Amino acid sequence: MSALAKSPMFKLPRLGVPVSVALVALVSSHTAAADDSELAKQLSNPLASLISVPFQFNYDTGYGSADGDQTTLNIQPVIPFSLNANLNLITRTIIPYKWQNDVSGTSGSNQGFGDTTVSLWFSPTKSSFTWGVGPIFYLPTSSDRDLGVGEWGGGITGVVLVQEGPWTIGGLGNHIWSFESDNINSTYLQPFLAHTTKEAWTYTVNSESTYDWTTDEWTAPVNLMISKLVRFGEQRVSLQAGARYYLASPDSGPDGWGARLSATLVYPR
Repeated sequence: MSALAKSPMFKLPRLGVPVSVALVALVSSHTAAADDSELAKQLSNPLASLISVPFQFNYDTGYGSADGDQTTLNIQPVIPFSLNANLNLITRTIIPYKWQNDVSGTSGSNQGFGDTTVSLWFSPTKSSFTWGVGPIFYLPTSSDRDLGVGEWGGGITGVVLVQEGPWTIGGLGNHIWSFESDNINSTYLQPFLAHTTKEAWTYTVNSESTYDWTTDEWTAPVNLMISKLVRFGEQRVSLQAGARYYLASPDSGPDGWGARLSATLVYPR
């Protein structure tokens, strides 16, 4: 022991364990923050290898001649499967439940399930960018004709994106035909741009545009959204809020401003 250590004016600190615990906690905190930021970034990727269950509320107005309104809860679990070392299958099911008022003139109020869509993307694990393609199915689960088309349908869907640093840029699209009539013949396009911070905040702008080939009409909202990945115990949840504005819509569709709120349960693999 050194002469300084033997001096009566010097005492060795006895805080070794608490200091170690504090350092471990500090390192763990930074590691958790980095993990949350990476996880938040993965949520911007529809083909990410994680299970997520979004509960998404959308509110829109301006339907029809009576300026009706509609609130839609989309329950849309995303479940990936590893088929082999080179290929993943990502499934996304969207189950809508609607509350609406005067969406077709003075049609009054009603509520119930809309039609369900199921997307299947086959995505290679080894690629210079992320992409996936596969079938999409349209299922007639609507409670009544005012809440959905109520016909079987299907088509093709695809996703392509690049993630560099905090940025995610890409697009998702599909085309669906009815198997029963010409009531469904539409193309859906969703270009998106997202920025995720080290604090697990994500800022997103996208468009969710649909072109109806039967009526030759666009429905084209632009969405601005902000989300934050948080923890409730061990459960990670992404909370999101945003607004949308319709650049184009048919006379019978929504227009002006709308709103979105969502909570996504996240289960990293």
